[in-house]
Amino acid sequence: MAALPGEQPSVIIDFLQSTLPFSLLDQAALRRLAAHCTVDFHPAGSRVLVRDQTRPRELFVVQKGGVKLTLRNSEDQETLLDYRGEGGCIGELALLQNRPAPMDATTVEDTFFLVLPGDEFLNLIKTQPLVAEFFLRDFSETFLPRAFAEMRERHAALSCDSGLYLFSTRLAAMCARAPVCTCFGESIQMGAWKMSKHRVGSLLVREPSGRVAGIVTDKDLRKAVALGMDYAAPIETIMSTPVVTMDEGEVCFDALLQMMTRQIHHLAVTRDDEVTGVVTSHDIMVLQGKSPMAVFRDIQAQERLEGLHPISERIPQVLRTLVEEGARAGHITRMITVINDLILEKLLTLLLKEIGPPPVPFCWLLLGSEGRREQTVATDQDNALVYRDPGDPILQRAADIYLTAFAERAIQELVRCGFPSCPGEIMASNPKWRQPLTVWRNYFERWIMVPNPQEVLNATIFFDFRPAFGELELASALREHVARHAPRQDVFLRHLAADCLQTRPPLSFFKNFVVEKTGEHKNRLNIKQRGLVPFVDFARVLALRHGLAETNTLGRLRRLKEDGHLPEELAKEAGEAFEFLLQLRLVHQLGQVEDGRKPDNHVAPTELSELERQTLKEAFSVIGRLHGHLRDVFRLELG
Repeated sequence: MAALPGEQPSVIIDFLQSTLPFSLLDQAALRRLAAHCTVDFHPAGSRVLVRDQTRPRELFVVQKGGVKLTLRNSEDQETLLDYRGEGGCIGELALLQNRPAPMDATTVEDTFFLVLPGDEFLNLIKTQPLVAEFFLRDFSETFLPRAFAEMRERHAALSCDSGLYLFSTRLAAMCARAPVCTCFGESIQMGAWKMSKHRVGSLLVREPSGRVAGIVTDKDLRKAVALGMDYAAPIETIMSTPVVTMDEGEVCFDALLQMMTRQIHHLAVTRDDEVTGVVTSHDIMVLQGKSPMAVFRDIQAQERLEGLHPISERIPQVLRTLVEEGARAGHITRMITVINDLILEKLLTLLLKEIGPPPVPFCWLLLGSEGRREQTVATDQDNALVYRDPGDPILQRAADIYLTAFAERAIQELVRCGFPSCPGEIMASNPKWRQPLTVWRNYFERWIMVPNPQEVLNATIFFDFRPAFGELELASALREHVARHAPRQDVFLRHLAADCLQTRPPLSFFKNFVVEKTGEHKNRLNIKQRGLVPFVDFARVLALRHGLAETNTLGRLRRLKEDGHLPEELAKEAGEAFEFLLQLRLVHQLGQVEDGRKPDNHVAPTELSELERQTLKEAFSVIGRLHGHLRDVFRLELG
């Protein structure tokens, strides 16, 4: 039941003063706004907005409680897009665009709203520039080259109200106030009182020296209550440590990745190594609109392997959201990598819990595009397993039995999670790729020191390995072994460099596209094999030559430039060309998934805009310059 306008002005003003963007208003504007607000209550499960039916006449601001924003498909299956908690707004996009609600909004618990009439909200937008800037996102093209912007606009099928804020907003802008702190020795009860008084979900704990030593969150307090802890106990007994920090100059997208990777919901923001604020996952969810954090939370919440199976189906929606927001391919593949890694980590953790601990420590390795953190929509499994040398026949037998069963089950579960098995059997379920560290060292030594050209080419996928789960030191030892031996083996490196020259850019003498003439993919070109692979191979061979541990192609190009192994201009051209090709592949596959087709790598140049075709030709032309550099470095003959 709604309160009368202005019935609780002091309560409303206090709430608005602590809620962006209303906290940006001066006192007079706040009082005027509060006079028009009412307070309304909706019990859990209430449909506040119904997609394409409800035409909102008010702006709903969550005062207490929470709302989920969802879409339903033709089969009545619900997809969670976002969650709006305290301070979150509902209905702003429909009011601004004067149209029905673009998604369903349902309360997930008993929820109180601050309700502002629609005409007053629109008047606020007209008269208050700071509020308008918060709600009206600027789709400028300054962040992206015109070709990226055109690709985004041409492929955007869903409305998006979050713009480029995730990639342009610095963490400094998210910290409206100083963090709430407590000191060693203060009681748990005092900490809870401080959090309640300041209406925050976290508390930083400082040592006597003033250094931030830990953080206490709502979750820690709930756990303390559940365990029956003494409320007079020191606050440091329930804090989490160390506190994960990030400089205020970093963008919110990187903070989101950090939270998902570390599986945390609070991040301390620093300026000159001093903590100046705390950013939460909810802050970024509100900023972004449709957030990958919803997927992240679902992964975290799973207690059974079956619960993980459908989650990867939501990755295309995450990808779509990032494309609409103007993300470049490097951002998108990093996000897909984080989500896939979280699914894998949760899957293997649940599997270990089910079948018990292994007889020897092991490390799950990711290879190929997974190892390079360059997964797209269509990614087959490429993995392996390395374990500590048992040193005893009985223990070796136990390791064989256990790891065989573990790997086979893991591969089966990954298939059920939507990751197809590798046609070439390059998976941990294959005994050849499930070996102790000494065997793996011998594999790489043979490939490097006595290179058989065909075997080396088949093994290139293994040189992009990275650790994903388990005892990471095993992978580090293997990487050190490769980095120590590869730079000294010129014959091996020349084999790789010569193979790079075999992939010609798909351009004719007159700079026309060379496409398939017949067959299933007539008039199309393979953007992966003819476009992306030459950049991947180029970066790999130079990284191996200089002993770099980095596996990501853009990261390798950056390191090669920074270390003086690659001319700055060539590194810049290669990075931009590779990222454009990767972006083209991503949006192509996304379109196929949304059309219900199996994603592939075959792009038709005639379906691109003139600007995209021209940019594609320029990207392909960079391959010739990369080949020229390899010929100079490795003294390879022309032809």
